[in-house]
Amino acid sequence: MTARGGRGLVPLLAFLGMMAYSLSMAVVTPALALIQQGLHTSAAGAAWAITAMTLSAAVSTPVIGRLGDLYGPRRVLLAVLVVATAGMVVAAAAGSLPLMLAGRMLGGIGGGVFPLAYTIIRDVYPPARTASAVGLMSSMLGLGGAISWCIAGPIIDLVGWRWLLWVPVAGLLPGLVLAWWIVPTSPPRDAARVDWWGAALFAGWLVAALTALTEGMDWGWASPGVLGLLALAAVLAAVWLRVEARVAEPLVDLRLMRLRGVWTANAASLLSGYALMAGGLLFPLLVQLPAGTGYGFGGTATQAALLQLPASIGMTAAGMVAGILDRRIGSRMVLLGGAVMTAAGYAFVTVQHAAMWQLYAGGLGRGIGLGFAYAAVANLVVAAVPAGETGVATGINTLIRTVGASLGTQVSAVIVAGLPGERGFSTGFAVSSAVMAAVLPLALLVPRRGRPRRCAPLAGKECRTAPVG
Repeated sequence: MTARGGRGLVPLLAFLGMMAYSLSMAVVTPALALIQQGLHTSAAGAAWAITAMTLSAAVSTPVIGRLGDLYGPRRVLLAVLVVATAGMVVAAAAGSLPLMLAGRMLGGIGGGVFPLAYTIIRDVYPPARTASAVGLMSSMLGLGGAISWCIAGPIIDLVGWRWLLWVPVAGLLPGLVLAWWIVPTSPPRDAARVDWWGAALFAGWLVAALTALTEGMDWGWASPGVLGLLALAAVLAAVWLRVEARVAEPLVDLRLMRLRGVWTANAASLLSGYALMAGGLLFPLLVQLPAGTGYGFGGTATQAALLQLPASIGMTAAGMVAGILDRRIGSRMVLLGGAVMTAAGYAFVTVQHAAMWQLYAGGLGRGIGLGFAYAAVANLVVAAVPAGETGVATGINTLIRTVGASLGTQVSAVIVAGLPGERGFSTGFAVSSAVMAAVLPLALLVPRRGRPRRCAPLAGKECRTAPVG
């Protein structure tokens, strides 16, 4: 595989990742109340604008990663961009909630840009440059949130909330043309097959589990609907594991997931996803509570958005710097440092949240730490697996992070609702700090830099000699 535009390849992939997933996901958050009014639905119905895309991305990302490994990432990337763009157009033009949700589900397929981009980067660039490129890709998760909060207010005030949904389309259309021009081709694997039964079972148990997590607050955690979905998810997951252990070319190679560099990174992704979305709920909610409560700030939505901005910028910058640090100290130490910073940021606001500057300071530490952690886990997975498994491995890592994000939102909401007054926020911050502290032993378990990677479980597949961490 050779690149037609090596210098522009990674920035283009990063831009596409931001537009196709990060910005597309974040852009509806500031407009949820207006979507509820405009489409004449309930608050829960409007929230499905996020849930539908989350579910779609969670299901499709590992499948797309596998397709990229089998049929070449360029071909699959272009198809993903076309489908995601069409979905965003449908969502932006929809006059009803069902049509909008259908468009958002198609748009969620854009989450597959990330594992495809990691595969392209690994194929095109030497190991010494891979870490920086992966760090830049990971930083897009923070940048998408920052941009959405900055542009939401002016666009809604000047032209209306619906135009906010056209922003990803405006970026994806020229991005699609540039991807066709710049992204290099690779030969297909003639003998490759897709495990469609495994994909169907995987989608079944994942949709059931994430729907239960999403609707737990509204339906009740002990309601028949939630318990039934969790039971269905458990049964389908058991069948899926049995299928994956028996087929010749599984969607998810379970032996691959047992590699120490992989399972530690996936566990860290789950916890980091929790920490990201827990803060996304707790900080804005605390700022907008009435000052009469004695602990709220009575702030506006704009003030809540400005509070998120430094953290998002810090996360973006940290993701970019993480690649440089990877070459000097290894992703293992980057993950360790990121976990410490994030846990410290949350610990600070657990005990000090009486002034806005304290929220800014704790939020900035959280953002920078998460930027390091996200970039590190992506690099650890890319370095730990054979080259032909990069797409599916990073797809699974993205999926696990999405599950963690869903848990962060739901658990934090339960804590705030269940514990009265200021105690709910203090506990929510403390739990988030403890969650990131749990990343520390995982980081210590990551293989050290220079230690050769063990490829025995995947005999016969290509294994690169780049350091794991």
